[in-house]
Amino acid sequence: MSETPQSFENHAKLVTGYHKVATPLLMLPTFYFGYLAVSDFSVERAVNFLFSAGVVVAAFYARLFPLGVQDRLIRLEEQMRMERLFPADLKARIPEFTAAQFVALRFASDEELPGLARRVLEQGMTDRKEIKRAVKSWRVDNARI
Repeated sequence: MSETPQSFENHAKLVTGYHKVATPLLMLPTFYFGYLAVSDFSVERAVNFLFSAGVVVAAFYARLFPLGVQDRLIRLEEQMRMERLFPADLKARIPEFTAAQFVALRFASDEELPGLARRVLEQGMTDRKEIKRAVKSWRVDNARI
């Protein structure tokens, strides 16, 4: 676990093996095969480019699909947390939150959550970054992948 307290500025997780190693290892050959297919076309070069582009797309979805499942789990966790923390009038409004709002609100401390959630609904805040910036008392989430 990190010694630095989590905040908006440092909460995003950069996975070195994925973001700095695997992505360039997939993208560079794809660009090169694309260049070869355009500069001196052959069916073989076009197939190489299409194959490498397919691998890049598959890698993108291999990252995107688990993040979608994780967001659904966060939504469920936050609904349960809100049921526990909200006053009666705000509990009735829990179904109004979008998945993006749940994901952003997870960083608000238990004490801050009811007030911030009310503000999110009343002001129609939908942007994750805007909501995260509004969090004053940050609740650490080191489990996000």
